[in-house]
Amino acid sequence: MNNEIMDNKTLITKIQRFSVNDGPGFRANVFLKGCNLKCLWCHNPETQSFAKELYWKKRLCIQCGACFNVCPNDAIVPPISPEEANLEGSTYYKIIKDRCDNCMKCVDSCAYGALEIVGEALTIEEILDEVEKDALFYKNSGGGMTLSGGEPTAHIDFANKLITSAKERNIHVCLDTSGFCQWENLELLANKSDIVLFDLKQIDSTVHRNITGASNELILQNLSRLVDKGSEIWLRILVIPGFSDSIEYHRKVAEYLSTLSRPLDRIDLLPFHNWCEDKYGWLGRKWPMGESQAIDPADIDHLTDVYESIGRKITIGGSGFE
Repeated sequence: MNNEIMDNKTLITKIQRFSVNDGPGFRANVFLKGCNLKCLWCHNPETQSFAKELYWKKRLCIQCGACFNVCPNDAIVPPISPEEANLEGSTYYKIIKDRCDNCMKCVDSCAYGALEIVGEALTIEEILDEVEKDALFYKNSGGGMTLSGGEPTAHIDFANKLITSAKERNIHVCLDTSGFCQWENLELLANKSDIVLFDLKQIDSTVHRNITGASNELILQNLSRLVDKGSEIWLRILVIPGFSDSIEYHRKVAEYLSTLSRPLDRIDLLPFHNWCEDKYGWLGRKWPMGESQAIDPADIDHLTDVYESIGRKITIGGSGFE
């Protein structure tokens, strides 16, 4: 399933300019909305759904009742005092999701920016015009566009056209993917991209299913096939508390990497962070990893020894600048 709509548009949650952690140089990171995995720790929960959503930012809400008065579906909870709504541990949330049809009348009525649409339908031309605003910085730094999400391969037709058009404009392209897709789709996009950023979420298939909703056999098969065909691959190994932060786990990953037909072009360890917790609250969702502490990059420096022992260079954090 994807969210492609009429007039050659798709939903974008954000175009993050001057990104430095998703490929070489300065980059514009284009986040497509919609993903076919549901990772327990997801740092971009607003990209999981293929549909438009609403943020409610309670700190900006003065509980004026304007949204309550305009909602045609009784999908807005009656106002209470702002102090009560902002109490620590409060379960008050403005939107009754199973009644909301995303008409967005509440957003139009809000004068304080407390309600916000998540997901903007953009054409390929609109996306690339925004990306090209920083063309000079790409040229000087070796940067370009990174197509991310969500999951780009879940938007195969749009992603294919977007990457094709970007290359026609001489824009360097990185494809950021989980690899959870049909090989034909991954191969199509990888062939047109300069670098594939491949996110390895969990090496154990059973654990992978438990924490993402799908097993990893297809993912590992696709990674192996990308390696065999010679794609430039930057493998990004997620370090998640309780799931992939032990030295024993990384020894298993290193053992798997040793079975591939050639060394990968780059390997990054990406430590877990909790900067996204507010976004879960804005969406009216509880984050399963909300009690977990962010991992300091310095605390996983010892893991690099595991990969260096098999002759692999390793970095922490994914910065595109060496």
